Amino acid sequence: MSPQSTLNRRRALEGMHGVRVVPCSLFESEETTQDGDLPHSTCGSSAVGANQQLFMQRVWQQRPPCLKPIQGCIQGDHSVAETVANVLTSLPFIVLGIHAPRKNLNSKIYANSLIGVGVASSLYHSSRGKLRQYLRWADYTMIATATVCLSRAIRNENPKLLMAASALFLPIQPLMVSAVHTGIMEVAFAKRALKDPELRTAHNVHKMSSLVGGVLFIADDMFPQTPFLHAAWHLAAAVGVSTCNKLLE
Repeated sequence: MSPQSTLNRRRALEGMHGVRVVPCSLFESEETTQDGDLPHSTCGSSAVGANQQLFMQRVWQQRPPCLKPIQGCIQGDHSVAETVANVLTSLPFIVLGIHAPRKNLNSKIYANSLIGVGVASSLYHSSRGKLRQYLRWADYTMIATATVCLSRAIRNENPKLLMAASALFLPIQPLMVSAVHTGIMEVAFAKRALKDPELRTAHNVHKMSSLVGGVLFIADDMFPQTPFLHAAWHLAAAVGVSTCNKLLE
């Protein structure tokens, strides 16, 4: 059949009501190439490829927040009173850092990182405009840095690969790094509390403050318009940090 007759037949069919001619069918007949191989349908492979690409995009967009880079947060501090409360409740971290044990290099680095957490949090909550976005990132990154320093001060035998990965992901995934090293600290704290009765009271306080802090952190994310939730989370976190300092004494 000549190409011209095929074109004329397509035009005639397209003129009929309800008939639509597609240039390529998913059920087209297979033709053998010169090498004896069967070629794949171009339309079929492109459709499957498009579906796979769309599926991967949806999976990537719906990944957990811990796998997403930190974005500038513009929520919170809706009033002057809330800003003052958030800044004031950031100061205990500076005090805790000043009074934290400094027996060796790792504990000194951790103590200084606590001071950095208080400073970064205070700067973030007192900021406005574009600078606020960068200070939000600095706040999260400083918190993650403190958790890495704490786990290193408690367990000096942390795997080098873990520490290298933490340093790599710290600027882009601080929440994930914080979660990993907080878990390491929690396990070490529980083991020490089982062996040392003097740490059990501190560990019980730590567990309660961690539970309350976790609830407040989630509530602050779900109800951003509720005032003073973030300040309350600061206080719960400060209590938890104060009990962690007992591990370094």
